[in-house]
Amino acid sequence: MEKQTTIKASASFKGKGLHTGVVVNLTICPAKPGTGYLFQRIDLEGEPMFAADARNVSFTQRGTVLSAGEGRENVTVSTIEHLMSALRGRRIDNCLIKLDGPEVPILDGSALPFIEAIDCVGIEQQDAEREYMVITEKVVYEEPEKGIRIIGLPEEYFAAQVNISFNGSRCLANQYALIESLDEYEEVYDCRTFVFLHEVAFLLQQGLIKGGDLDNAIVFVEKDLSTDDRAQITQLMGRELTIHPSGVLNDRDLKYPNEAARHKLLDLIGDLALVGKPIKGRFIATRSGHGSNAQFARMLIAKYGF
Repeated sequence: MEKQTTIKASASFKGKGLHTGVVVNLTICPAKPGTGYLFQRIDLEGEPMFAADARNVSFTQRGTVLSAGEGRENVTVSTIEHLMSALRGRRIDNCLIKLDGPEVPILDGSALPFIEAIDCVGIEQQDAEREYMVITEKVVYEEPEKGIRIIGLPEEYFAAQVNISFNGSRCLANQYALIESLDEYEEVYDCRTFVFLHEVAFLLQQGLIKGGDLDNAIVFVEKDLSTDDRAQITQLMGRELTIHPSGVLNDRDLKYPNEAARHKLLDLIGDLALVGKPIKGRFIATRSGHGSNAQFARMLIAKYGF
């Protein structure tokens, strides 16, 4: 009989949010059996608390955003996916996440800092049986016009594969990443978020990536830069530019040739954590993102809910 778990002691972080640029203090705290994952905005009146639940997802452009519910638009927590992925990757069932701002710190753009902190404080087994969401038949989510497809299949454990393709990309044509169980989570947890250089200006115009920089994201360059382009981007980034042969800005080595696909798998694990329980099932995701992941998680809750 498997038991539920929490962390043995609190673990704290301080850093800026990827999209808001706001510096936030975040603490992961132990929680009682049956709690699941709870967020608490301790900077707001009443210190509102709400569940990390796919039905609370309110926005999914370049990250997963939770809201406290109807009429509480200002009570949000954004970019939760890397933290959620780390918690699920370490099979933690219950914790309270306190933060004094609107966004989980991006740190290095991966789940690694969260994993290191969890491993440092340790994991505690609790006196309650772990409950699974068990996939018993094929479940499919599709957006045919975008080539998006997520399939859930029966399996005795959690396994997942992500396939990515960016049409016409010279950096990221086709890649895939696979883990056969959460025992292989170390294959993905240090893989960083990424963006294409040509998207940066647009995202800034949308009020996003205010805290993004070359220390917390991989930036892929799709075309040769003119002198004017290089000067403009140098000013935007605040540093001189070089381009690695792989197409990565500022001559940074990728950790793996398929680091982008591995990061998408990291994201998928984090977004599927929003079903509220660990899952037994095999998942195959093609060209998925936070929006499709959240919709698929809602499908699972509707079908196998609690």
